[in-house]
Amino acid sequence: MAVTRRTFLQTVSGTLPTLTFIGQRGTAADDAAPGGRDKFTPLDLRSLFTASPFSFGPRDEARGLSSQSAKDGLIRMPSGKQILRGIPFLLGPGETQAKSWIVLSQAKSLDSVTSCEISVQKKAGFICMALFCDWDPHENPPPNEDVIERVGQQLGEAVLVYQDGQEVSLPLRRRFEVNSPSVSWGHLSFAAVPHRQDGVRRLDDALKNALGWGDLQIGIWDSSYPSNPDLLSHETLWLCALPNPCPEKSVKTLRFRATSQDPLILCAVTLFHGKENPLRYEPIALYRIKLPEASAQESGRWDVTIDLGVVTRTYPSLPFKLEEWLSTPRAGLGERRNKAEPSKYLNVELTASGEATLSLRDTKTGRQYRFHLAAVEPGKDLQAQNQTVSIEILEPQKTFLQGQVLDASSRRPTPVRLAFYSKEGRYIPPYGHRRDVNNAWFQDYGADIKLMDSSFAYVDGTFQIELPVGEVFLEMTKGFEYEGVRRQLHIDPGQQRLDLEISRLVDLRSQGWVSADTHVHFLSPTTAILEGQAEGLNLINLLAAQWGELFTNVGDISHGPLTSRDGETMVWVGTENRQHILGHLGLLGGHGRPAYPMSSGGPEESAIGDPVSTTLAEWADACRRREGLVVAVHFPYPTAELAADIVLGKIDAVELWPMNMSEHFNNLRFLDWYRYLNCGYRLPVVGGTDKMGAWIPAGANRAYAYLGQNEFSFANWARAVRGGNTFVTSGPLIFFQAEGLPPGNEITVRTGGATIEVRAEVTSTVPIHRLDVVLNGRVVSSREESSGTKTLRMTDRIQVSGPGWVAARCASRLDLTGSLRIAAHTSPVYLRIPDQDLFSPDAGAYLLTLIEGAESWVKNLATRPAPDQLTKILGVFTEARDRLHQRMHQMGLKH
Repeated sequence: MAVTRRTFLQTVSGTLPTLTFIGQRGTAADDAAPGGRDKFTPLDLRSLFTASPFSFGPRDEARGLSSQSAKDGLIRMPSGKQILRGIPFLLGPGETQAKSWIVLSQAKSLDSVTSCEISVQKKAGFICMALFCDWDPHENPPPNEDVIERVGQQLGEAVLVYQDGQEVSLPLRRRFEVNSPSVSWGHLSFAAVPHRQDGVRRLDDALKNALGWGDLQIGIWDSSYPSNPDLLSHETLWLCALPNPCPEKSVKTLRFRATSQDPLILCAVTLFHGKENPLRYEPIALYRIKLPEASAQESGRWDVTIDLGVVTRTYPSLPFKLEEWLSTPRAGLGERRNKAEPSKYLNVELTASGEATLSLRDTKTGRQYRFHLAAVEPGKDLQAQNQTVSIEILEPQKTFLQGQVLDASSRRPTPVRLAFYSKEGRYIPPYGHRRDVNNAWFQDYGADIKLMDSSFAYVDGTFQIELPVGEVFLEMTKGFEYEGVRRQLHIDPGQQRLDLEISRLVDLRSQGWVSADTHVHFLSPTTAILEGQAEGLNLINLLAAQWGELFTNVGDISHGPLTSRDGETMVWVGTENRQHILGHLGLLGGHGRPAYPMSSGGPEESAIGDPVSTTLAEWADACRRREGLVVAVHFPYPTAELAADIVLGKIDAVELWPMNMSEHFNNLRFLDWYRYLNCGYRLPVVGGTDKMGAWIPAGANRAYAYLGQNEFSFANWARAVRGGNTFVTSGPLIFFQAEGLPPGNEITVRTGGATIEVRAEVTSTVPIHRLDVVLNGRVVSSREESSGTKTLRMTDRIQVSGPGWVAARCASRLDLTGSLRIAAHTSPVYLRIPDQDLFSPDAGAYLLTLIEGAESWVKNLATRPAPDQLTKILGVFTEARDRLHQRMHQMGLKH
């Protein structure tokens, strides 16, 4: 952060010249502030300098500190007129052979003195010094030598001589008021700070290389241990502010004396005329500046700086429309903020000394406004002289709370996903959760998510949080079987507890249903347990995978499944086996060694130059031998070998997404599924998120499978999926029966056709607008609610003329994450007519084309494996084509 630079005007005080720090003319708010313009008086020590970096001599310890010191071992410090941590200093010239320092030592040397005296003739609240000392040899003692570090070693003293003759001596001690030009970890000072200001880093800061990404996530640049010599031009100078015991008295002179033979190097002295230590910062605070016009969103226009502190962030204060937010049925879904909406308010977060002055500069007009923060009172605006710009402190009073979320029926703590907002709309995460959630691929995969512009934290039913006193707002959700919560809360001063409730809408688990996300990446298994519980999931299939040279979650496979304490949430680590042309498979559960390799055929799934060493069919067979479940994930893409594998009966279920691009399922994901069903292939539907970042919650798209009275286990869940009584959903809970039979069952219809009764029912936490019954891919019965409803039922009788399938589906006009439609679809009830086969000639021809395409790629473009393996791979396509030709021949179709 850039600090505001001031002008140095030279004056004469006593026998030695001093430099008085004069601020530019400010506003009334600045002028009225105590010490607002004349905070500092830098003293000119040039006539007292005794040593240059060259005469002080090279140090081996300096050679690794900066790019210049590496050449000659000389210590280099900041030079000239500098503002360090907001304090102005007049330092030496800086050339290696120019005298720049006062070296104090009891050892006799041409370059040192035992004492020096500086005329002051002024009052001061603090004596600010820039200084350093030599390295402590005891920090790295020779082998087998027992020594104690010289912590607290008094190297000198500062003596304040007042006009009345009184003297006060203040010690200057190693690792207290002074330290060496570099320190190893854990060797910082107790009463001094490095001259470099701590800084702020943001998630979108530029990176020189990928190795710095982790450091960027911390959000700060710590000045204590600068680690890159190529980026440093000088070593660390230590700043100390000694409090004047008698600030009401005028200081006649400052005397510095050496008390040790170890050198003490004094570089600059500045008087501070305030009452608070300029190096001690108050807790971070939030201010809001009212601008002269609605322009807070104009990038780069408003420059906010502070002299004695750090501005950690500035951002427009966007309107938070409370009534609309509370009434909108989007609890837990996330939403976009209108960042283009004009705002006259700029939020500023900062940590600073109580004596700090904040400066606001309009880069468009050049106008500047200043505010002394000590004059800003809670509940009042501090206005600038022209009354068009003002500042106020937001959330002046906070309280730290222990919270819990109770299930309204059981009265027990329950995991949830929640968010708190201030009355201005600022997201306030519980402790242990980050405010800026990085929702990029493979970056932030902790217990936080960000849906569009809305961030949430996962908590286990308990949490700790610091909230502002007064009105705050809560958003909370727990999957699809609980009512989402949006409500206003009032926090009292000194409040220590916060109990929240969330209520069930339905309890499908008690009715024999199990919910699962079939496709999650990157989470640790324990974090996946927490997210699963908070999202109302019973099963998360966490899939290890290969991404070129990157392998994720492979180390979690051997541990086996992880189960929550109540046994109601499980995480099974399986694999997603991937080939960029032939397709992807989710190999869920199973026992023993996974099917390796997890990827083949080259980028982007496997490494460059990898041959096509296996087929999806071989992976599927290996999974089934391990008693796992084979799922065509993000069906039907990539579309190639998958057609052959379905024809060969190797796929247990397909994973479908209700895409945002089409409200009523008119997209290739569902249409391709319908094509396979219309060729007689029975493929139950499941749902997964393919979660690879914090942009989507686990279970945002999920499958429900009916276990009935069977115990909840992976084996029983996989058996239920194969049985076909499932539905995929991104919110609505949909149930369907044909002739009283649920999905997965078969109805025998007499030759010539029949009329069958269908029933569909939907319960949803968000409004839905349409419910369909689909026969062989065509809508045969439908009900619409244009205004939306949370419950919808229909009963109808439909005409069936041949073999086929029938299912139900529903959709909402609301979107979930910007790419996922709120919708649901059941697996089919199958319709059988004796001696008649269900087969669509058009769909069959399409499948043959896909098989031909996959075979063509293997023959012509793929990096080939060994000849015998290549023959085996091509055999999959030959077998599938022959089997499909045989079916077409039986139907009397040409091929």
